[in-house]
Amino acid sequence: MRRNIFMLILIFLVFFAISFLTNILGSINPNVTDSFNLTGTMTGMLPFSFFIAYALMSIPSGMIVQKFDEKKSLIAAWILAFSGAVLFSLFPVFPVFLCSLFLIGCGMALLQVALYPLLRVVGGEEHFAFNSVIAQLVFGAASFLSPFVYSYLVTHLSNPGVQDGLFLRLISSLTPGALPWVSIYLVFSLVSFLMLAIILFSKFPKVIRKEDEIVGAWETHLQLFRQRKVILFFLGIFAYVGAEQGIANWISEFLRTYHGFRPEVEGARTVGLFWGMMTVGCFLGLGLLKLLDSKLVLGIFAGAALVILTASLFGSAQFALFGFAALGFCLSVMYAIIFSLALNSITKYHGSFAGILCTAIAGGAIFSLLIGRLKDMMGLQLGMVVLYLPLAYILSISFWAKPIVKNATLRKKPVQEPA
Repeated sequence: MRRNIFMLILIFLVFFAISFLTNILGSINPNVTDSFNLTGTMTGMLPFSFFIAYALMSIPSGMIVQKFDEKKSLIAAWILAFSGAVLFSLFPVFPVFLCSLFLIGCGMALLQVALYPLLRVVGGEEHFAFNSVIAQLVFGAASFLSPFVYSYLVTHLSNPGVQDGLFLRLISSLTPGALPWVSIYLVFSLVSFLMLAIILFSKFPKVIRKEDEIVGAWETHLQLFRQRKVILFFLGIFAYVGAEQGIANWISEFLRTYHGFRPEVEGARTVGLFWGMMTVGCFLGLGLLKLLDSKLVLGIFAGAALVILTASLFGSAQFALFGFAALGFCLSVMYAIIFSLALNSITKYHGSFAGILCTAIAGGAIFSLLIGRLKDMMGLQLGMVVLYLPLAYILSISFWAKPIVKNATLRKKPVQEPA
């Protein structure tokens, strides 16, 4: 099929918007905590409200997309995201914020399920792997950018003397004076509305799913869950997202609590660098996967993450700034490797298995909430020690995973092992 360049750019734009909305919580958590006088447990409810939507929506989203097609699904997703962002912008109180995050999370889950089959069709099947990597790089770039946008808004709105330009004046007039960080959700409302408008007026191609992309009935999912390796890889994705969000969502608060750094400046910058280093790590990871077995690459990066986490939690202020950013580099290849090892470990029902693995993104809800609870009981530093558990589990995958097909390297072709 001939590539549809406009649709390809639109898909990359959607990936950018998803990431821009998704990964801001780590930067704003300290401000939210101060504004609403939250305990650690209540702060942990913020990412919980967002990521629990993935647990509830990932499998149903696959069925929704198959029934109503990609365009209608994307429209519904952006309506959910727009509603969530506008709701909190109008009523900036804690209970509404939790509802808002859940609505945005539902929209993001539906978007991600709809996008990959569409990317395969509009970009050409022979370019799917390359385009998937580009999508991840775009995703990482947006995660890097959003904390800096937040920092710009808060620092300028907090200082009326430097509010230059129509945009800042308009944002300032709509933002509660005591809650300048709410301005980022006005930006999210605008982004969601623009994406909704673009998709409404775009012509979408018909997507014919390959056999392994079809999402089966609930009985198929139950059949998969009876397999031990399915559960083990489900826990692998659960552990990865738990570690990723457990780090990202608490970086800024940790730097403020133990080293006195400002959340809207150094904290936001370090969160942005965490996501930026994750993007950089993707490039190196691509090269390493052409030289080494993916299990070995996973083991090296997981081992490095455990060492750097230790130094970040218990080392100096400067090393905390460096170490938390470097953890993004360590985590960069983990999700893709675990996901590919999982899908390469079964012979059928890949579409249903992918939905199960996406459900495991709920790990971002559980570990962030657990760290918040432990923060109240023994302090954030010791609370973040719980992150050793998911990282150790990811390290264990590099030992016990037995994919049917191993990744191809420059020295060898893909190796198929006995099932």
